[in-house]
Amino acid sequence: MAEADLETLALWHKYRQSHDKAVRDRLIVAYAPLVKYVAGRLGAGLPAHVDDADLVSYGLLGLISAIERYDPDRDTKFETYAVVRIRGAIIDELRALDWVPRSVRARSREIEHAITELEGKLGRAPDDSEIAEKVGITEDELDQSLSEISRSSIAALDELWAQGGEGDQVSLLETLEDPSGPRPVDSLTEAETRAAVPSAIARLPEREKIVVTLYYYEELTLREIGEVLGVTESRVSQLHTKAILRLKSRLAGAAIRS
Repeated sequence: MAEADLETLALWHKYRQSHDKAVRDRLIVAYAPLVKYVAGRLGAGLPAHVDDADLVSYGLLGLISAIERYDPDRDTKFETYAVVRIRGAIIDELRALDWVPRSVRARSREIEHAITELEGKLGRAPDDSEIAEKVGITEDELDQSLSEISRSSIAALDELWAQGGEGDQVSLLETLEDPSGPRPVDSLTEAETRAAVPSAIARLPEREKIVVTLYYYEELTLREIGEVLGVTESRVSQLHTKAILRLKSRLAGAAIRS
């Protein structure tokens, strides 16, 4: 084990025994790069007026909470636990600011509802022309709406998926199957959500499934995914947003059925 890892492990032992604030602060410094990483990933899809430094400060609150609440007896690495809480803290603060235009929120709901109704009627994922017709707009207007939604909201698997009841919420990203091994399941609702997300992703149209896989599993940027698919970064952004709206629609339907 590397010397830095041994030092961090020693800090954890000391903090578990004493809960000393000075030790906690040293753990915050040790894991601060996680905050910068998560803030950078989220910030890449946000409007230019959202300050990266603000995202980092929001994320630090999540890191502090993660350190104070982490249970080492759970079979979960601290980094895995912390990343979810850091994302959640950033997203909660952005939601509290309520900076997304009402018209964009309304159009996002329209598209999501159209997808839900069409999938129920057709028994498959509707194409762009069918979605546009259902919403009552042209395909060009649909593309423009998807771009606006992508620029103006956290249209991502990082959005929190409310589990109901008390306790932590779980991000949709956290429910993705972990290729490195099993993850702990804390409740039946969470278990059902974990089962529903991979199934919903598997039923996405092929290009949307590729975008989700490359972005969340391989951690490619939208520009890099565009190079893989041979399309522009803005088109990848539209495909990503459409995939997320499909997933939210399917998960909401699963929650209602349960």
